[in-house]
Amino acid sequence: MASLIDRSSVAAGNSLSHRRALLALGGGNAIEWYDWMVYGLLASYIGPLYFPSGSSVSETMSALAVFAVGFAARPLGAIIFGTLADRIGRRSVMLFSIGSMVLSSLVIALLPSHASIGVWAGVILLASRILQGLSTGIEAPLNSAYIVELAPEGKTARFGTVISIYVQAGIVGASLVCFLTTSLIAPDAMASWGWRIPFAVGAVGGLVFLWLRRALPETLHDQEDKPAEPARVGQVWAEVWQHRLALLAIVFVVAGAQALNYTWATGLPNLARSAYLEDPDTVFLVSTVAGICVAALYPLVGRLADRNRISRTFIVSRLAVVPLIFIVLAYQRPGMAVFTVVMLVGAPVLAFTMGLYNTVAATLMPTSCRVTGVGLGYAIGVAGFGGTAPYLLLWLQDIGAAWAFPVYGAVLCLLSVLLYVLVLRRGAVRVGS
Repeated sequence: MASLIDRSSVAAGNSLSHRRALLALGGGNAIEWYDWMVYGLLASYIGPLYFPSGSSVSETMSALAVFAVGFAARPLGAIIFGTLADRIGRRSVMLFSIGSMVLSSLVIALLPSHASIGVWAGVILLASRILQGLSTGIEAPLNSAYIVELAPEGKTARFGTVISIYVQAGIVGASLVCFLTTSLIAPDAMASWGWRIPFAVGAVGGLVFLWLRRALPETLHDQEDKPAEPARVGQVWAEVWQHRLALLAIVFVVAGAQALNYTWATGLPNLARSAYLEDPDTVFLVSTVAGICVAALYPLVGRLADRNRISRTFIVSRLAVVPLIFIVLAYQRPGMAVFTVVMLVGAPVLAFTMGLYNTVAATLMPTSCRVTGVGLGYAIGVAGFGGTAPYLLLWLQDIGAAWAFPVYGAVLCLLSVLLYVLVLRRGAVRVGS
């Protein structure tokens, strides 16, 4: 695999260590996910201010619909910026990605409500979410490609799970900041302005990692093998088309993981707060503890995958998810004890699902079109199946068809395994995975 990274240092002539590179890369990724998840967690506060209708469930679903629209921008971000990353390099696009997220989070933190500026409040909120979608559409696939190109031989899964730990830190951080905010601020103040604090925290944190990313090395080409001019757009997309089965596999590898992720990270907490009127402080606390459990299991996932092969670990763990996802059916009525059990049982499921999917997706594409291919597949998978999962969960619960949601998740997981095995049999998966 071509890489600018020396196996004993981050880059030839560069003093950065692998650890510092992972901090700059992973920390920025954590901020991306923090800012993205904060919106999902605070949807029940955002809805009444920007989409007032008199119904708490309807207002929350409107806010979640905007959440889903942000996902729809991801494929566009992947197409535009993935192509740039495969043509001119990874670093510049990573700087744009986190910069855009900082800007959009700051706008949401300061945005007046519907009562102040009318319908424009919702329009600006939607525009901010679209900008976040463009940013996040390239962030995860670009980080996945970068890690596969950075990691020493035999440690690809471990390096990948390090990034997953940072991602989980962002998700847990979002839950923790929301928990602390609701604990320290009175309910009326929280509903009025307190919900803005987590967005402001994310914007400030993003500036720190934007600065750190300025020192990241480039990994697209070897120093001595760098081409005289960037690859043409047509070349990049011709390679993506050549690997179209792998692209389809990436869509469902990501879809299965992100449908579960957003179910546990935002869907169930919003169901608890808006439909069952559970105590927000307790909901955020349980979500935070569950997220910490997921992060604690990531190193084990990485070691197992490197020891037993990434492909084998992915297939076995993804098949194990199929029966376990039906645990969501236990939470059919108010009750924090049941909610807590469902959230904690989901922790190991999420750890094996989220710990491997980025690395698995990146191994399905060659270096020359990796960011474009993974980015497009990732964006389609997340937009079509991940971002819509919280809305679908609440809607099916509302119409009395809650049973259909775990069936839907199980089908996504089975399709991901089937397609991955087909690509594996064609010999298109990166050697060593």
